[in-house]
Amino acid sequence: MNLMLHGIEQPIIEARDSLSEDHAGVEDSFTMILANPPFKGSVEKSTIAKDLSKIIDTTKTELLFMALFLRLLKTGGKGAVIVPDGVLFGSSKAHKDIRTILVEEHKLEGVISMPSGVFKPYAGVSTAILIFTKLGVREKGTDFVWFYDMVADGFSLDDKRQPIADNDIPDLLRCWQQRDSAKDTNRQGKAFFVPREEIQANAYDLSINRYKEIEYEEVSYEPPKVILQKLRALEADIRQDLDALEEMLGD
Repeated sequence: MNLMLHGIEQPIIEARDSLSEDHAGVEDSFTMILANPPFKGSVEKSTIAKDLSKIIDTTKTELLFMALFLRLLKTGGKGAVIVPDGVLFGSSKAHKDIRTILVEEHKLEGVISMPSGVFKPYAGVSTAILIFTKLGVREKGTDFVWFYDMVADGFSLDDKRQPIADNDIPDLLRCWQQRDSAKDTNRQGKAFFVPREEIQANAYDLSINRYKEIEYEEVSYEPPKVILQKLRALEADIRQDLDALEEMLGD
């Protein structure tokens, strides 16, 4: 029904185990993949398709699906995939390998950080959207990666997910369409670019907090002696009030 409402009247839908079956015949077939695959799970190593195991050695579903999408896309094809935050900064070899592949062998264009709660009541983990283009063997990889810090999507981040006024999505779309690596350099803003060399130096960490700069307001305090004098004066006032109260109560 959803497909028909969007004008897709003759969809091609196949029921198959995407991670276990060989993908000969469908590899390099798609110009675009939009996906919110299952994550935070694992599969038996013996059941994983060999063509995926050649790309990355892991049993984690969120990493295997990334390998699958790279396998299925045509050269020049684009992907937009929702992943748990662990994919962005996981320290295992497999996590680092998939990030290295995206940055060095393909073009990782964007990382959109989303707050925990956007998929409640089904999942409460923090997630991100990875936007990338599959490149050919001899093509140059990523130069800059665009980051966006989304903190609100127009709905409350609890189980009720009720509409609220705060919504970063219109700004996100505007910033994406107008992105410019020469101009979007303010690390204190919501959107900014990070060069590949800096990502390499940080073990291909793709979490926005690794690169975002937080401006802390400078707070000036009175000298400690002045604060101590005020505390003593306050203490004297309190004691005076207590004495007055005790006198009112009598014996």
